[in-house]
Amino acid sequence: MEEKKRVPKIRFAGFTDEWEEKKLGEICTMHARIGWQNLRTSEFLDSGDYYLITGTDFVDGRIDLNTCHYVVKERYIQDKNIQINNGSILITKDGTLGKVAYIKELDKPATLNAGVFNVVISDKEHVDSKYLFHYLKAPFLMDYVDKRATGGTIKHLNQNILVNFPVIISPKNEQVKIGVFFSKLDDAITLHQRKLDKLKNIKKSLLEKIFPKEDACVPEIRFAGFTDEWEQRKLGEVSTFSKGFGYSKNDLQENGTQIILYGRMYTSYETEIREVDTLVNPKEGSVYSKGNEVILPASGETAEDISRASAIVKPGIILGGDLNIVCPNDFLSSTFLALTLSSGNQQKEISKKAQGKTVVHIHNSDLKDVNIKYPSLSEQQKIGSFFHNLDNLITLHQRKLDKLKNIKKSCLEALFV
Repeated sequence: MEEKKRVPKIRFAGFTDEWEEKKLGEICTMHARIGWQNLRTSEFLDSGDYYLITGTDFVDGRIDLNTCHYVVKERYIQDKNIQINNGSILITKDGTLGKVAYIKELDKPATLNAGVFNVVISDKEHVDSKYLFHYLKAPFLMDYVDKRATGGTIKHLNQNILVNFPVIISPKNEQVKIGVFFSKLDDAITLHQRKLDKLKNIKKSLLEKIFPKEDACVPEIRFAGFTDEWEQRKLGEVSTFSKGFGYSKNDLQENGTQIILYGRMYTSYETEIREVDTLVNPKEGSVYSKGNEVILPASGETAEDISRASAIVKPGIILGGDLNIVCPNDFLSSTFLALTLSSGNQQKEISKKAQGKTVVHIHNSDLKDVNIKYPSLSEQQKIGSFFHNLDNLITLHQRKLDKLKNIKKSCLEALFV
């Protein structure tokens, strides 16, 4: 039988040569801080001229220089093999294993703390550094490491394991194209991640300012035209309460009626819920949303899990078990109420009422005693509309980010053998 050629599913134009397999130890040498060079905690400096790179400084393929400690010059010059430059490739070997970083934008000399390998390409004629970095950062290395790492609770990646890791090598000029392609894709992912993080931070900051502080009756910032003091009541004075009806993940199916399961509250929903992607065949006794309700999970692993609320905008969605359902009076906007229950003083108050250790619980009777402050309905609607638009923008950036990550995942499978 003819041997199958080692070539990727897709290639850049003009490349036809077969790829070959090399062991990492054949194309690189690996160096780490050896035992007698280990640093004492007192040698970790908060400022200085020489960075000390530790495994905790790795962030999605790069080193966060803002979190690095520093060392004195004597420690830096102690071992040339672990002196780091722009273009260096690093791999964590202790604790969280197999994290990979490519060094760029280094503005000071740097050395390694224990627990990190400096991967130095010995065959530069045939191996491109960016290609090797992206190959090592792909899932292949982590799969390899997970099966071979030694140790009990704290795992270790020994050099004699890493040197045998198989790397599939294409001609160097093809490697360069692949390395540049994935670098640009990573830059786009990083850019969208920063935009997303910035929007989330803006939302967090505004939530702190658009709702009054504990001892205040007006917020720090308001929409133009609103000056009246906010009302304060117990949630039980302005709402009615009920519970969802029990369903589990096993009840989900491809077709049926939309349902909200309490576990999805932690991961899937923003302030408003308009559509859900979970479906079931309705059971007798099911609870359907009428629209304008606010739901909170009745249990979770932490108090933070259950001190979050979402407003139901679309009627007809089944509300699953372990959900607290709050129906506000006509002078309260459900979107506004969900926002205020999920932020600031109200969130802290709900968290304090949570009971339990392994699993924490909150009951409707607890929620009735939560203090809430609210302005006129028109101001509530302005606030709700503002955060609705901000959530839409956050969702848009999240989708773009997810799309880029999926593109990268597909390209890793197609561009590497």
